[in-house]
Amino acid sequence: MRIEGSGALVVGGASGLGEATVRALHEQGAIVTIADVNAEKGAALSGELGLEFVACDVREEGQVELAVQKAAESDGGLRIAVCCAGTGWAQKIAGSKGPHPLMPFETIIAINLIGTFNALRFSASAMIANEPLDDGERGVCVNTASIAAFDGQVGQVAYSASKGGVVGMTLPTARDLSQYGIRVNTIAPGLFDTPLLAALPEEARQALGAGIPFPQRLGLPGEYAQLACQIIENRMLNGETIRLDGALRMPPR
Repeated sequence: MRIEGSGALVVGGASGLGEATVRALHEQGAIVTIADVNAEKGAALSGELGLEFVACDVREEGQVELAVQKAAESDGGLRIAVCCAGTGWAQKIAGSKGPHPLMPFETIIAINLIGTFNALRFSASAMIANEPLDDGERGVCVNTASIAAFDGQVGQVAYSASKGGVVGMTLPTARDLSQYGIRVNTIAPGLFDTPLLAALPEEARQALGAGIPFPQRLGLPGEYAQLACQIIENRMLNGETIRLDGALRMPPR
């Protein structure tokens, strides 16, 4: 998929990995629509770059559908969809205080997994109407999982389940959409320098980075964005989940 001149939607695009992806796609000439639940950050970024912003809670299918519609109405149509929306929760499945409560588990599943499903299904539906390009390609979708899908740590049962679901959707959705020339891939980042980790003390951040085999530092959001762009441009990448983690394999704790 040629990035320059293509319409793109980045869900969760107001900060962290999503913001870096918005900037990278914009720099390469894509016509980007930003969708995010954080209206203040989304409006600030869209104002800085001169892009369209749509307030969007990925749990609300009507809001996701509207964001996709806005992107599809852009000059470049909707050829590229990247979903970076997600959040975390730390709690063991059971302990001295009893079982893991249901509500936070449902919330994490709703945001990370169902939210990705919403972005994927509406984006793919819009892409089907596109005119085919080289090799019959109509669009490409990039989802965001985590290495916690494979190496879930103590207290990550909800987060790992949600991200494991994103990984599990990747191949079947790629197969579902193959007849329309729409590719689906997933990036599974390791420890990245995102707003979630920015809240930690610098000593703790340095310690986390030192545990990565190489490079011994936290991943940079721009490195996620770089891989997203490479996935978009390489038509043979389809149905794949790619770990982006510096060879990190998370220990139990």
